[in-house]
Amino acid sequence: MVQDLFSVEVRSPGNDFYLPAGYFKCHSTPLLKFAESFLYLRLKTYDVIIAEGRRLCHFQRRQEVMKQKKTNAARRLDELKIAYRLMEYTVDEEHLDAVHVAAEVGMPAAQVFKTLVVRGDKTGVIFACIPGDGELDLKALAKASGNKRAELVPLKEVLPLTGYIRGGCSPLGAKKNYPVYMDASSNSWDEIAVSAGVRGMQIVAAPADLQQATRAVVASLTF
Repeated sequence: MVQDLFSVEVRSPGNDFYLPAGYFKCHSTPLLKFAESFLYLRLKTYDVIIAEGRRLCHFQRRQEVMKQKKTNAARRLDELKIAYRLMEYTVDEEHLDAVHVAAEVGMPAAQVFKTLVVRGDKTGVIFACIPGDGELDLKALAKASGNKRAELVPLKEVLPLTGYIRGGCSPLGAKKNYPVYMDASSNSWDEIAVSAGVRGMQIVAAPADLQQATRAVVASLTF
């Protein structure tokens, strides 16, 4: 049996690279010198060579590709057949702001939109999507949403209201379909990014498509 010939150990965590022959241990026969040219690891996709002596007797490809986990926000776009892409980034617990996220995904801060949870005196909870480097004009939001006053919802209330935590709040896929108001600057870009609903992942799509998916009202919402 194969396991009688080789005991294969992969020590790499998983970025793209060719596995050096030294990363493999062999019990009864020497590892082929050319194994390095055959073995390639991408995320969790393994190419397994089963060798006997110096002759390649069998090549087996076993795919265990680590798929990007779909969030409720992404599933909503799938349901609507809206094109988008997911961008993952390393989460820094000390820097959850949109400006830092923009730097991590390699986009201008003005192109990465943050979603703020706001409460209007007439409408109740609403979402405001504004550029990552922008400051929300509560008076402008109140006017656009038909409220006399609007104020940011305390952080402790965001999770129970939306199902999202700070750094992962999305205008899509929340617990309830709250009204969404998107800053008019979104239309200045071919595509914008919004949170996918979890820290470490952004959804990138055309602003018109995101406005359609969220039924957003577009207005000038920043100073």
